[in-house]
Amino acid sequence: MHRVYFEEPFTDDEKAVLSRFFTNTDGPVYALVNLPEVVKGALFARYSRSPKSVRRLFLDEFVSEPDLGIQAIADQTLDPTVGVERAEKLYERVFSEYGDDSVAQLGAAHLACEQSSNVLTKILERGRLASYLEQSTRYIFYDQKLGADYRYFVPQEVTDAGVGARFSEAMDGLFDTYSDLVKVLVPYYQRLYPKSSEDSNFVYRSTIRAKACDTIRGLLPAATISNVGVFASGQAYEALLLRMRSHPLAEARDYSGLMLEELRKVIPAFLRRVDVPDRGGVWSEYLAGVKRFSEETSRTFGETPASQPEVTLLDWDEEAETKIVAAGLYAQSDLPDEQLLEAARQMSEEDRAAVFRGLVGERTNRRHRPGRGFERADYRFDLLTDFGIFRDLQRHRMLTIDWQRLGVAHGYVTPDEIGDAGVESQWHAALSEAAGLVEAINAACGPDVAQYAVPFAYRIRYNMQMNAREAMHLLELRTVEGGHPDYRRVCQQMHTLIRDKAGHRLIADAMKYVDYNSYGLDRLETERRAEQRRNASGVSSPDG
Repeated sequence: MHRVYFEEPFTDDEKAVLSRFFTNTDGPVYALVNLPEVVKGALFARYSRSPKSVRRLFLDEFVSEPDLGIQAIADQTLDPTVGVERAEKLYERVFSEYGDDSVAQLGAAHLACEQSSNVLTKILERGRLASYLEQSTRYIFYDQKLGADYRYFVPQEVTDAGVGARFSEAMDGLFDTYSDLVKVLVPYYQRLYPKSSEDSNFVYRSTIRAKACDTIRGLLPAATISNVGVFASGQAYEALLLRMRSHPLAEARDYSGLMLEELRKVIPAFLRRVDVPDRGGVWSEYLAGVKRFSEETSRTFGETPASQPEVTLLDWDEEAETKIVAAGLYAQSDLPDEQLLEAARQMSEEDRAAVFRGLVGERTNRRHRPGRGFERADYRFDLLTDFGIFRDLQRHRMLTIDWQRLGVAHGYVTPDEIGDAGVESQWHAALSEAAGLVEAINAACGPDVAQYAVPFAYRIRYNMQMNAREAMHLLELRTVEGGHPDYRRVCQQMHTLIRDKAGHRLIADAMKYVDYNSYGLDRLETERRAEQRRNASGVSSPDG
């Protein structure tokens, strides 16, 4: 039987409180209402590191916090839809008078999207003009079940095709193996990195747990469910829902209906066109038609991919640094762009380098980044990494990123620690069995549905195109000490290619916070700093 969404149990008193702040108390999708913006943001920030739902977090950690003043609001009788009908009429009058879609950029909503598969989370997070916080695999042990079941989604397609039982059996097997290997890896890392006397038990346990989760996450299938907090404008939600309604996967189409229902409780006027046949309907059909054409045409180019390294730099501008000098001076000049570019070309190499370094300025931390002149140069990378790395890098949506289907054809990655800990045979057996299931689902339901059964350790191909300013942000952020060692390695390679293959040494040197050091317990310093902040604010860690 197709698995329905888990309904979280709440008492009647809890439901009475929740109904004042959430658009429903029983569904997997719901909007946040009647709360200060800072509280909504804090809830979503906490969300990403907790196995709890937003509603449970709210009850356990927020509603009784005296400084937040939530109890005073809860004591009032509030209807989440108060004022919505009047605002909708006002919007319609403004829209009909001015006909400006940009009005829909000014209304926004916080939406909790829970129990969504890791296939669906990438669909939800594709849009650039929205903010997302997703549950991290680093802080959650997936041997903890949701109700009676492991945390994975069963696609309707596999149930309808008669392979639902095999799918669930294989998923249970992957999560069982995950559970078994976590029990080996935690003591393995404890032996490898003994506790320091300067660290509390909480800091040490958190660091070891994150390290074990980082190593073992490759066993998690793309069917693994996650919670995603979204904050977006009405316009961004409309674009997302139109994409989801045209998607080949039933989960995406069905979930779009759940989202639309909840969003219409808080920003209905901005989403009127979504399911109107001659408006949103034809828009979704257009998107589906372009996808079909692309898929059919791509088959004519053959099916055997050429061999390539993990990271390939495909495209760059030979004059990038010269163009950045000209672009960096543009806003403070009266000269046309072409004249500034010619002047930069006429400079000596030493003079041009001096101007370039002046435009970079004295950066005292990685958040100090030069201006828009650095957006004049672009890089395009083609990557073939495991799905876990892709999940982390896909968060950078202000650049251009596009990806192919997840499958098993490119093989999988095995962390060195898996062999060192003596669990290599279990790792390979689990991933091999998953590959067999992927092939069976592919034959029965097609490659889109087969993605659900693919574990994170398998490779996926994607490309990333970014300007030098965004590259500085991405490569410095994703090589910090606390980052996952796999995506740190990939970003280090990207930086090296900019410096050595493109020959852009001035640009590469400007990225002074790209970190090439190796660390054992990646998260240790991060956890230490977090505890220092807790102590400074008088908040006790769980150790007391």
